Amino acid sequence: MAFSYQIQDQGAVHFVTFTVHQWVDVFTRDIYREKFIDGLKFCQDQKGLEIFSWVVMTNHCHLILRAKEENLSDVIRDLKKFTSKSIFQAIQTNPKESRREWICKLLSIEDRIWFWEEGYHGEEIYSVDFFDNKAEYIHQNPVKAGFVDKEEEYIWSSAGDFYGVRKGKLDLVPFG
Repeated sequence: MAFSYQIQDQGAVHFVTFTVHQWVDVFTRDIYREKFIDGLKFCQDQKGLEIFSWVVMTNHCHLILRAKEENLSDVIRDLKKFTSKSIFQAIQTNPKESRREWICKLLSIEDRIWFWEEGYHGEEIYSVDFFDNKAEYIHQNPVKAGFVDKEEEYIWSSAGDFYGVRKGKLDLVPFG
């Protein structure tokens, strides 16, 4: 049986990781990354989700977040459910998706979408030092993967905001 992380303090800031089922490289196309970002924006606007730092990689994402107005576990559940359907539908209907049949087969079981791996890795952020450590880890992901030389060059993360290079795709809340 797989270990499932459970958030103890639903109002605390958490570092979380969501992984695409079977580590499928879905987020290699902007259209699918944008669908995920749209889901995050909706949760920010409608569910009080606060985002402190984030990155979208090819098959997973990391975020530091908090649900200001709701139960964080519920917001994460709703986000994953919505983005699963939205991204899967975008894959199915994308005429330029050469991997459509393969991806849809890997991300469904018995006519049900299985986009995200079950659960999520999560850690409560308990100090400014721990936040800084996790934010650096998030922003270094694209560098370590060889996508960019400097973390602020990667547009699918909050690094540009952190370094004052550009306004990113999501509104961020300062930590502390």
